[in-house]
Amino acid sequence: MTALSAFLRRTPGEALRQYFDRPEIGLSSEFDWNVPEAELPKPLIGAIEKMSRAQRDRIQNDVERVHALTDEPGQAALYSVAEDPAFLDGLENPHARSLWMFLNAQERFRHAEEVRFTEDRRRGRMWAGYMTEAGHDVRRDMEARHAFVSAIKEFSGAAHVHVDIFDRVRTTLEGDDCDLVQVTIYREGRPDDLLRFNDQGALVRQAYRPVFEAAVTYEPATGAIEVIANDRRTRTEIVKATVVHLLGIEFKESRLPLRRYDLSGLLSPHDFPVDPQDGIEGVEVRELRVMAIDDPDFRITLEKPARASGTIWEKAREKFGDRTPLSERYVATRARIAVKLAPHPEGGRRRTLTLTITWPHGCNLKDRTAVEQMIGEKYLRRWGILVDDEPFTND
Repeated sequence: MTALSAFLRRTPGEALRQYFDRPEIGLSSEFDWNVPEAELPKPLIGAIEKMSRAQRDRIQNDVERVHALTDEPGQAALYSVAEDPAFLDGLENPHARSLWMFLNAQERFRHAEEVRFTEDRRRGRMWAGYMTEAGHDVRRDMEARHAFVSAIKEFSGAAHVHVDIFDRVRTTLEGDDCDLVQVTIYREGRPDDLLRFNDQGALVRQAYRPVFEAAVTYEPATGAIEVIANDRRTRTEIVKATVVHLLGIEFKESRLPLRRYDLSGLLSPHDFPVDPQDGIEGVEVRELRVMAIDDPDFRITLEKPARASGTIWEKAREKFGDRTPLSERYVATRARIAVKLAPHPEGGRRRTLTLTITWPHGCNLKDRTAVEQMIGEKYLRRWGILVDDEPFTND
């Protein structure tokens, strides 16, 4: 289902009318809104098809932005910046909430998009974490903003920089809300060009300067600072500018701890307890790679296909007997765990979240959605795989 189709089918009729009745959209004043709500999508699609290309493009862009915040991570982002979360609770469904924010609180909607950008990349390749002093207010006066923007321009060479500073919350794995301040930075990049069609249909090159987005969050209660940016130097410079110009304190490069994974418990049959409300139908180990303690240059990989019966431990014992590599004579260095998720309440196929963990610091959660990361982190800790953190040794 396309974003437009989903938008028209799932958004309540009154909310659709609030969007399309705006003069800038250009819907015909003769459009009949009296048809039953379930029948609205078809005439609306017909009306959109009669609009100009510019009007259709605008609607498509708006719809894609609204639709992008209707899944669970998007809704969490909306609630994290909402002025009145209880009001959002009273709206009919995710599409109604996202569209209401888009129409009535445009700045907060953009902030929600920025939160989504940040949370989707948290703990991934673009992420770094630092510790600084707790309990500081993030300065938002013109003098502090000017100093911060000047620092960004100086290290990046950008001629133009835009900064958003706003309050938000992040829900922890324990279900608590922690208060954050997020600073989102948009900076102009070096000149580039792209191919496009002009008004006469000819293929031409158009010069432009791309815009790069970055973000930093500060948690006053702990002093933790997390940054999302494309490269290591940019991450360091953004955190330094934040600490010096927005917090008004000295920058000391103290890094947050790196996560550590322990796979030793998977060398023997392992239970994977879950909470019913998370919609997990089953968990199984599909692959284990082990290394002999007395021969670190040699690896053995055991793989259990999804449709094969039995567990990976049963198969290893069946094939190798007392010489099974799943024993204390070996060290587990990689595991692939399949978490079978129930279908979404609104329909769709069953999904499988595949977690690939490499001892001691590797996990593919960084490439997953915010909801999948939350599920993975919660249970990797519960199952004894994600253990105490330790200091960073590299970037």
